[in-house]
Order: sequence, then C-alpha cells, then structure tokens
Amino acid sequence: MSVLRKFTLEYGFATTPKLLYTAISTPEGLSRWFADMVVTEDDVFCFKWEGSEQKARLIDCKENEFVHFQWIDEFGQDDDTPFIEMRIHNEPVSSELALIITDYAEDSDLDFNKRLWDSQVRKLQRLFNA
Repeated sequence: MSVLRKFTLEYGFATTPKLLYTAISTPEGLSRWFADMVVTEDDVFCFKWEGSEQKARLIDCKENEFVHFQWIDEFGQDDDTPFIEMRIHNEPVSSELALIITDYAEDSDLDFNKRLWDSQVRKLQRLFNA
C-alpha cells in the first residue's frame, strides 16, 4: 500500500477573490486551466484530460474563500484521504491575493505533482494577466 504525503503550494494573483473563486469552483472556470473539460452532476465534478478522467465530490466550499474536492475511486467510493483544497487568501492591508493549494501525492510522484500544479496555475495566472 502506498503512502500519500500532503503538500501545500501558494501562488500569487492579481485579480479579485470573486473572479478567482469562479475559476476554481465552476466547471467553466476549471475547464479554462485545470482540465480539458469539466462536467458536473449534482456535487460530483468529472475532470477530463486527454483520454483520462477522474471524478471528485465537492465536499465543502465557501464563496470567495475555498473549495474542497474529495476524489472518488473507479468504484464510485470516496477515497479515504486524497483531496484537493484550493483556498483564497486575501491580505487586506496589502490587497495581495494568494491561491493556496493542498493536495496529496506518493513520495515518488511528489516533484512531478508540484511541477504539474506549477504548470496548471501558470495557465490560470495568464488568464488574469491577458
């Protein structure tokens, strides 16, 4: 059995919490940077990438603050641990906005997963800088 390691990444953004929240919480927003296509049915999001797909249940969210997805395995069950949380941190004094991502990966995949997040989030940052 593989052991998953929790990791957290933080990225700066020049946008509003409302626009960033839309990008991380809606199928349309997620399709622009996270996956090739995202479809939903109730609280289940189906993420599709070049011939593969993964489903996740939206466990919790708070408008303009965070979304929390729990991965669903191929048998339709929620996995015990793996989740993705995307949290918006707004520093009121400086007006700096950060997206804080919490995810899990096996030790052997940790560097790859961090680089993948870096790549995906760069796409998201470019959407706001265009």
